[in-house]
Amino acid sequence: MWDGTRVRIVDFEDSGRSDVAFEVAELAEHVSMWVDGEVEIAHRFELSPQEERRTRECRKVHALVWFFLLSHEHPRNPPGTFQRQVERVLATLGA
Repeated sequence: MWDGTRVRIVDFEDSGRSDVAFEVAELAEHVSMWVDGEVEIAHRFELSPQEERRTRECRKVHALVWFFLLSHEHPRNPPGTFQRQVERVLATLGA
């Protein structure tokens, strides 16, 4: 939710306790944030230096999750989605 000043995330898909860094990373790496054009949202959150470091590490995990989820081309995904995710994973891992 956006109130014009702050973003608040409401996600009941994986409801339970988590931390801001993990949630920001999950949102930032979600396929919907880049499949139709890059949308970078992580910088919109006021994260502490520790949270920023943890977010970078968690983004690696989420990038790999999407790597496996997209490993089989699906008609609902634009052609080349998996290849783009391969490139994103390599970039995220610094390879």
